[in-house]
Amino acid sequence: MLGCLRRGFELLHTVYQTRMDLAAIPAEDPQTYRMVQKADTLGTFQIESRAQMSMLPRMKPATFYDLVIQVAIVRRGRSRATWSIPISAGVRKLEPVTYPSETLRGILGKTLGVPLFQEQAMQVASIARASRQARPTSSVRAMATFKMTGGVSPFRDKLVNGMLANGYEQEFANRPSRSSKGLAAMGFPESHAASFALIAYARPG
Repeated sequence: MLGCLRRGFELLHTVYQTRMDLAAIPAEDPQTYRMVQKADTLGTFQIESRAQMSMLPRMKPATFYDLVIQVAIVRRGRSRATWSIPISAGVRKLEPVTYPSETLRGILGKTLGVPLFQEQAMQVASIARASRQARPTSSVRAMATFKMTGGVSPFRDKLVNGMLANGYEQEFANRPSRSSKGLAAMGFPESHAASFALIAYARPG
């Protein structure tokens, strides 16, 4: 895709005498987002799969960070469908999100309470003091892996128990523990998702 972008920039210069690169592409172009919202993304890096194209009209990405979330929420042909509802652009202004603490609001606020990125899961684990019950490097390594290794499973009970001990209710404590397996198997770091989203945004139309 980077080669495709390079050739597109070269063609733009040859035909229209306009020099362009990734850094110079106009930000937050409404026409681009209209195409994305209609799932007119065939041949577009990261958002051309059937799963992505079926979710784009529901998620309605309207900003660059919406696109970052879109890239992260569908991985390897499997969509986190239950996560898409609370963070879709179509409902985010209709359903207010509440947080058990201001600390968790700071961690999960930009994804409306959903631990979507690996960093968020590790920060939640830190809040629960799970890392004090195991070697910190082990918990970070388990959460950062992209493969289904089963490495997160031993930390799940410690995560829930740690959150309960710190005053969080059972229902909320169970939520990040349910997400940990999926994050370890398919999760993106936020910077990774942002880099991929930039390439998707910039692709030749």
